[in-house]
Amino acid sequence: MAQHLRDNAVGRTVERIDVASMSVLKTASPPWTELHGRAVTDAVRHGKYLDLDCGGLHLVCHLARAGWLRWSDSLSPVPPKPGRGPIALRVHLGGVGFDLTEAGTQKKLAAWVVAAPAEVPGIAKLGPDALGLDLAGLTEVLAGRTERIKTLLTDQSALAGIGNAYSDEILHAAKLSPFATAGKLDAAAVERLHGSMQEILQDAVARSLKQDAARLKAEKRSGMRVHARTGLPCPVCGDAVREVSFADRSMQYCPTCQTGGKPLADRRLSRLLK
Repeated sequence: MAQHLRDNAVGRTVERIDVASMSVLKTASPPWTELHGRAVTDAVRHGKYLDLDCGGLHLVCHLARAGWLRWSDSLSPVPPKPGRGPIALRVHLGGVGFDLTEAGTQKKLAAWVVAAPAEVPGIAKLGPDALGLDLAGLTEVLAGRTERIKTLLTDQSALAGIGNAYSDEILHAAKLSPFATAGKLDAAAVERLHGSMQEILQDAVARSLKQDAARLKAEKRSGMRVHARTGLPCPVCGDAVREVSFADRSMQYCPTCQTGGKPLADRRLSRLLK
């Protein structure tokens, strides 16, 4: 998505920003109107944050779980109606532009207008980026950690850029249990984890580059082996993909490939069965 913005937004001028949901803005000064008239000079990623550099002033956004960036080559000049529909913020770039949208009711989509990306608290706390981490760096990140490896992979302060979906895919490719203790993985397991992390993420980027923004979610889903495939056969061994549910999310894994054939405890399911 950052590449899509580099290809389509850089060099254009921010004509206007419409804010349809004031709750999306997490900063008040400088106001979003300070972006008006500024040229877009770059678009980059910081972990799971998108950063649109507008000549030294930055529009940073985090899409959360249900948010999305919808690009349009013929953006409507009519401002979206506040409080109606999924559109939270609209950026006009001379006839083209994009909407930040969010489905559902949680409303965790967030945007900041800052002089430097590090002024966004979540960016300031980011750990090393997963795509740029070598084996020695990953070994250092894991050293002494007592949480489950699934938890560490999605902890942005430990390792930036991996979400729930790709952590499932990485652990499946590495043949590791999501419940394994991060700091107790042996050298061979850490090497497998690093290799699968680079393979899965680089493949995901390669498949997504040059895709239209509207197709990115479908492209992401098409490459999944276990995530969101509960009950379907594992493409490696044929065993049924299993799920562990939590309060606001779930994870998927293959028992044969990852846990020696043993299903992991699903506390929410256990409570329902009782």
